[in-house]
Parts: sequence; structure tokens; C-alpha cells
Amino acid sequence: MNRKHFLSSLFTAGATVPELASAAAWSDPTRKRKATPPPRIPEYLVAGDTIGITCPAGFITLKEIQPAIQQIEGWGFKIKVGDTVGKRDFSFGGTDAERAADLQRMMDDPSLKAILCARGGYGAVRIIDRLDLSGLSNYPKWVIGFSDITVLLCHLHRNLNMASIHSKMCNSFPDDWSKAEPIQAQSILSIRQALMGEKMRYDIPPNEKNRAGSAEGPLVGGNLKTIETLAGTSSDIDTAGKILFVEDTGEYLYSIDRMWWHLQRTGKLSSLNGLIIGGFKAKADDPGDEFGRTLVDIVQERVKPYGYPVCFDFPVGHQKNNFALKVGVPHRLEIIGDKATLIDIPAGNQPE
Repeated sequence: MNRKHFLSSLFTAGATVPELASAAAWSDPTRKRKATPPPRIPEYLVAGDTIGITCPAGFITLKEIQPAIQQIEGWGFKIKVGDTVGKRDFSFGGTDAERAADLQRMMDDPSLKAILCARGGYGAVRIIDRLDLSGLSNYPKWVIGFSDITVLLCHLHRNLNMASIHSKMCNSFPDDWSKAEPIQAQSILSIRQALMGEKMRYDIPPNEKNRAGSAEGPLVGGNLKTIETLAGTSSDIDTAGKILFVEDTGEYLYSIDRMWWHLQRTGKLSSLNGLIIGGFKAKADDPGDEFGRTLVDIVQERVKPYGYPVCFDFPVGHQKNNFALKVGVPHRLEIIGDKATLIDIPAGNQPE
């Protein structure tokens, strides 16, 4: 990755991109496309607003989230630490009942403007059906996280059409900010920029495997394995007319291939406007049982019937360059020659 180029162009407020062709230009003109309602975008934050921190999945201690608290308070925000921080039920941040209750209190709390999940791991799916979304609907706020928190982001998009933020969490903040790598620091600072409504622009390093084209649509996605497990549930996302981004880690290539078949067979690939491939850390094949295909091979094979733009190696996922993305918010994806750009489109209360 050309980090200098990427970092210098990532957050150019008010940056312009060439006018895009219709996102459906690649498709059959007789194809019917479902109208996408505008997203519900929570208010962007200003100095003095309060962010809650909770553990809907794995456990973490109060000491371990101190670097995140100090950094966020340095941005001018207040912090309200949830009851589940410091609690532990084996790998979970408290029992299912405790984690659901803590998240519910924060969703219902009108004084909070955002909810930052302390870490991922596993556990959100165990509590998702216990939650009453009416409080969040009455008091919209940004829910922030990734990995296992994909469950919450997808659930909010499906049931409330509410925007959220896919980004690093408390366990990714460095203990010593002065020693953080530039790409790690920029990734974390992107959370603040997303929360405050700054225009987000990502200029992606060239990749010869990209497929050229342009598209517009709400950005949806997250952890691929989690998206697969949500299929057929009340948290399943509708990808029609959307730009889908996916990432994953710790899976064998054959398992990744199975996930992509699942995306195709459930119709999630056929109706897309655009596709973004983030970081994928695959397990090494077992000796003598090699799968024989790369991630690029797998993706290209599954999207071959369709003509939308495809971007590889986007800086999102279980890695240091995991930049904040506004889920549910309309974006433009443009791939021309060796240039790939993703930019959010002003909507709701987002400043130009």
C-alpha cells in the first residue's frame, strides 16, 4: 500500500470526483431496481456530546479501555462507561442478560449521541433478539464497531434503516499514542471524523485486479462470516442497489469460497451496484489438502456474471488500516484506470 498517497488524500473535505455515470448503466436496462429509501442518519456529534461504551460481545477491563477513553475525551467528547465493562462470563462481557440490559439502557438513553462497542469477539447474536429498538428509534444515535458487531450494524440497517459506523473499537487504541504507527493513528482518527460528519473520501492504491466502473448506493456490509450467519433472520441485509463491502479473518480458503457461493445463491451479488473487498487473512491450507484458489480467484469467479465495479484491498478489516465507514449512508465508488475512489454523498444532516 502507498501509505503516503492514501493518507494525504483520505479526508479531503469537500473534495470532488468526476460526475459518475448511472450506477445501473452496466445492467440490463429493462431490469427493475427497487427504490432505496433515504437512511435515518443520527445527529453528528459536537464537542461536549456523550458517547457510551458497552460490551455486547467479548469482555474487556476498565483498565484496557483507558487509552480509548483518554483519546476520545481529548477529542472533546464525554464518556459514559457501561455496566458490562469489567464484567466477565467466560469469554463474554457479562451474561447474555447483563449485556442485553446494558446495551438497552444505552439505546434508550437520550443523553447519549453514540454507542461505542468496546470490542468484538463473539456474543452479539446471542442478545440481538432481546433488544427493543424503539428507544433507539426515538433517540437515534451512532452505533460503532466491527467484526462481531456486524450483527448490530446489519440489524439496525434492516429494521430501522439507521446509519451506523463500521470501525475500530476500544481494544484497538494504542497504549502510547506517540508510538502508534501513522496508519493506525489515522484509522482511529477517522472515527472522530465520521462522528463529526466530515466528508469521507478514500483514494485506494492501484490494484490490477480491480474491475473498472462507477456506482452509487448505500454502503452496507461488514464481516463476511457474520453476514452469512444472518441470512434468513430478522438481521439479514438487503443488498439490492447497494455497495457491499466485506472482510474476514482466520478462515480457510475453502470456507471463504463457501461464503461467496452463499452470497451468490442468496441473491446478494446479483443486485449489487458495486463491491468492495477489504482485508482477508486466510488460514494456511493443510498440507496435502490445498484448495488451489486465491481470494481473488474466488471473488472473480463469483462476480463474473455481473458487470458492476469491484475494488480489492480496501483498507477495512482485522488490520491496522481499518478506516471508519458510514454504513447505510449513500456513497460513490469509482474505478477508472489505476485509480479507485470511495466517497460519501451528503445526506440528512451531513454538512457539505
